Amino acid sequence: MRKLSVGTIVVLLLGLCVTPAQAQDTPQAEVFGGYSFLRVNPGGSSSGENVPGGWHASVAGNFNRWFGLAGDFSGHYKSIGGINTNAHLFTFGPRFTARTNETFQPFAHVQVGGARLGAGFGGFGVSDTSFAAVAGGGVDVKISDRVAWRAGQFDYVLTRFGGSEQHNFSFSTGVVFRLGSR
Repeated sequence: MRKLSVGTIVVLLLGLCVTPAQAQDTPQAEVFGGYSFLRVNPGGSSSGENVPGGWHASVAGNFNRWFGLAGDFSGHYKSIGGINTNAHLFTFGPRFTARTNETFQPFAHVQVGGARLGAGFGGFGVSDTSFAAVAGGGVDVKISDRVAWRAGQFDYVLTRFGGSEQHNFSFSTGVVFRLGSR
């Protein structure tokens, strides 16, 4: 009976040690910032325009190891024929993360929100805001317990400007800061 008691105690102690270690793998929040590339498809046409200069930021709160809510924000800028153009996206929705591997953590998300396009020349400008939906995902690569590199985030971006749908694509990469632990 004594061996069973010692064995039981060892198993319980190991279980108590493993549970906090698993909890530390899941941050309470994640903050991302980095570079973004946008491929726009105006008016749903087959030809598109590359908008290589942009930024992307997001904030996510994690409720457990695999589910969280994220807000994504991005801005893209390009001069076309002397007219300065910009596109901004602001979306919100669920994020699903597979935290089965300590180094690589793939995620997927579906978000809705808005998009704002602007164009200006010589102090005069016009802008329009529309519905936006984003579906995609990516993978974060662990650098340390609190920092990761978003090796790539690939998103399909649907917008509705001018009464027609635009089917766009974005790519982002940058640094993820992991705050707190669950």
